[in-house]
Amino acid sequence: MSYENEIKRRKSFAIISHPDAGKTTLTEKFLLFGGAIQTAGAVKSNKIKKGATSDFMEIERQRGISVATSVMTFEYKDYLINLLDTPGHKDFAEDTYRTLTAVDSVVLVVDSVNGVEEQTRRLTEVCRMRDTPVIVFINKLDRDGKNRFDLMEEIEKELNITLHPMTIPINSGKDFKGVYNLDKKNLVLFTPNTKADDESSRIEITDLSDPVVNAKLGDKDAEILREDVELIGGVYGDLDVDDYLKGKVAPLFFGSAVNNFGVKEMLDSFIAIAPTPLPRETTARVIEPNAAKFSGFIFKIHANLDPKHRDRIAFLRVCSGKFERNKYYHHVRLNKDVRFSNPYSFMARSKDVIEDAYSGDVVGLFDTGNFKIGDTLTEGEDFYFTGIPSFSPEIFKEIVNKDPMKTKQMDKGISQLTDEGVAQLFTQYGGTKKIIGCVGELQFEVIQYRLLQEYGASVEFRALPFYKACWLTSKDNKKLEDFLRFKQQNSAEDKDGNPVYLAQSEWFLNTEITNNPEIEFHFTSEIHKAGF
Repeated sequence: MSYENEIKRRKSFAIISHPDAGKTTLTEKFLLFGGAIQTAGAVKSNKIKKGATSDFMEIERQRGISVATSVMTFEYKDYLINLLDTPGHKDFAEDTYRTLTAVDSVVLVVDSVNGVEEQTRRLTEVCRMRDTPVIVFINKLDRDGKNRFDLMEEIEKELNITLHPMTIPINSGKDFKGVYNLDKKNLVLFTPNTKADDESSRIEITDLSDPVVNAKLGDKDAEILREDVELIGGVYGDLDVDDYLKGKVAPLFFGSAVNNFGVKEMLDSFIAIAPTPLPRETTARVIEPNAAKFSGFIFKIHANLDPKHRDRIAFLRVCSGKFERNKYYHHVRLNKDVRFSNPYSFMARSKDVIEDAYSGDVVGLFDTGNFKIGDTLTEGEDFYFTGIPSFSPEIFKEIVNKDPMKTKQMDKGISQLTDEGVAQLFTQYGGTKKIIGCVGELQFEVIQYRLLQEYGASVEFRALPFYKACWLTSKDNKKLEDFLRFKQQNSAEDKDGNPVYLAQSEWFLNTEITNNPEIEFHFTSEIHKAGF
């Protein structure tokens, strides 16, 4: 297959939602349709509890939530789809924000019972900032939830997004009877636990006045459906795909992921309209996906993906050219050439060695500590991909080692886990006190659990009264050195040795900024990244 055709058959997207909206369940249904798995993992009964396919960390299976982005690759109708299932919990939003830089489009899952929730708003704002194309899936139609038109109005108003219905539901909850596909002009009747390849429930209806609609739905619901379709057709008309690709319009689907219902309609539309790999901004120029030379960036790092092997995987988004196994590439930040003998593609916990990858693909690279989030690989050119967000932590805690015999293991674990980007490590200036900074409380619980399970290190955390971390720069090195010495209790270094001021409150921060005009206070560590 030609290079151009390889790019055209690739689609990369992330699934985002508020926790418990059904995002991971929907991910599994995509994999079922693609033939990547044979049975859904979210099986719950009195005797058996299997974790969802995409939740590979033990703590995720215990708590029933996703705390790390999972990468899955599968084929569907001759397309190669890279699917990234993101954490829904707000404490892990930073991982999700970075993941959004590595995909070309997004599927947003909304719970029909709860409607728009806090995390849905935050994630959609990031998509709006980047004009990322969004498809909306309203889930859990088999439960008693909000009225379909009220939901649509709420989504448009709360998320500042224009919807374009592609399917319309017939009732909801115990009265849910199915959906009508406005694009394909067919009626899909609801039966719980529909199999992925079951076409028997689809009825082709070119004319809604056909008596078969009354026979299948009953006179009342048949009449309501006709009115809904007429109303929607008059208001929305046909979908303008260009408006979707520009992020102006979001196609809307209704269904029930746990019952495998309404998912195929969305997946079929997704492969028809979702963008192929898009151009990317860099510090040098815009990189086109069909450019001859390879380039890509690291958007995620995960230690101990396989607990039996102390492996550390860096996730690379290929942005241009062709990535090849065993070929040397230029690591821009380290200014050295590196090669990879075992690059991986992923299906959640399982991984397969690949020979090559193209624009749009996500590749797992075995990492011995060379990579940081945002690192760029090229075929010799020096530039960085831009727009990868980093945030100042909001909660700070001192890490206390409960077992001095395991100090080495603790240090290694903390170093590797903070490389993943969900937390930041600071060392007190002139001292040895280690401070972890996170954006949410749950991250501390995950770090504590993983340190014990993966490194054998037992720790506890002691809360610290800090409000924000600020990275410091100054043209006057003596002024900066004096400031750090005078403010030793509030001064630290990050993992790269960059000076950081830990402010106790907004008042203290503003006071120090006013009193020290020769020193610049930055709310992101990106200021220290080498530029060209």
